[in-house]
Amino acid sequence: MSDLDPQTTLRRLFDVAVASAMPERLLDHLPPPPKGRTVVVGAGKAAAAMARALERAWPGPLSGVVVTRYGHAVETERIAVLEASHPVPDEAGCVAARRILRAVDDAVAAGWL
Repeated sequence: MSDLDPQTTLRRLFDVAVASAMPERLLDHLPPPPKGRTVVVGAGKAAAAMARALERAWPGPLSGVVVTRYGHAVETERIAVLEASHPVPDEAGCVAARRILRAVDDAVAAGWL
């Protein structure tokens, strides 16, 4: 196959596009950490991967909780990753929503927000 083969060209373009959207590459432009603690909350298929990338890039105190779809969890150290059903909510999703709300409530009570 030549480099001008349409299937090869399209595959290369796709691979470059996906690689450029990886969380590790997008965090090069983070602002400096604020004074105090940073609390992360989030939801979505990429939430766990973004949480892990943020942990690796963030120099200051960090905690939080994110929820992702079953099968999309990754190992993290400071941000809890929970899995739940999508698009139809299940009990795990309700538990995750309560954990996210509690994390925000705790941040407000501590005066971080």
